[in-house]
Amino acid sequence: MNGFFDIPSDLQNTYWGLVGLHLREALIPVLAGLLVALPIAQLCVRLRWLYPPVLWITTVLYAIPSLAFFVVLIDYTGQTETTVMIPLAVYSLVVFVPAIVDGVRSVPQETLDAATAMGLGPIRRYVQVQLPIAAPAIIAGLRVATVSSISLVSVGMLIGNQGGLGNLLNDGMIYHQPRLIWLSVIGTAVLAILADALLVVIRLVITPWMPRGGRRTRPVDEPARPEPAVPALEDAVR
Repeated sequence: MNGFFDIPSDLQNTYWGLVGLHLREALIPVLAGLLVALPIAQLCVRLRWLYPPVLWITTVLYAIPSLAFFVVLIDYTGQTETTVMIPLAVYSLVVFVPAIVDGVRSVPQETLDAATAMGLGPIRRYVQVQLPIAAPAIIAGLRVATVSSISLVSVGMLIGNQGGLGNLLNDGMIYHQPRLIWLSVIGTAVLAILADALLVVIRLVITPWMPRGGRRTRPVDEPARPEPAVPALEDAVR
């Protein structure tokens, strides 16, 4: 079984080392993209006229082929992981910005008025009320961005051994070894599935008010479950 995971020495890594490299190059850009998207999305919510041009810019950037991005960056960052991660972070914005904007805009106005009446300023209201209520939409965008990033890391093989499991795909075609190709393809798919499953679990944990399965008819005498705004407001004023 160990021989199945043997890889060519030119990759200067083990199979599990490539898995770690793949995850690092995929997840760091997603986290960076989320951190950048949060303030941008808040500006788009407060200044509605700003949303269309921001959405247009992120869409145009997403349309730039990754190879062209590499060519532009390689003079500044060289054949490094950074050259791979910067485009992935930029690509994630086209997913995060609309997801966050739509999620925050879905917060009822009466909830915002109640938060303001409790003495919450714009920043605290955004962080402690709007973002928790918008969490399902944000995590949905996070799932798309994460799976997309995991799949796109493989393109890094075009600038040297910076493509994680994509390096195996390249070597498999060079050395005519289908085993390496399968290790690359199946490994990448498994990582994407596991990451998506983990995010689903996280969503279930942090949004207990969301439905877990099929809809259930509530008896007449059963008290209604609290709306998402209620626990969010309670937590905000603690």
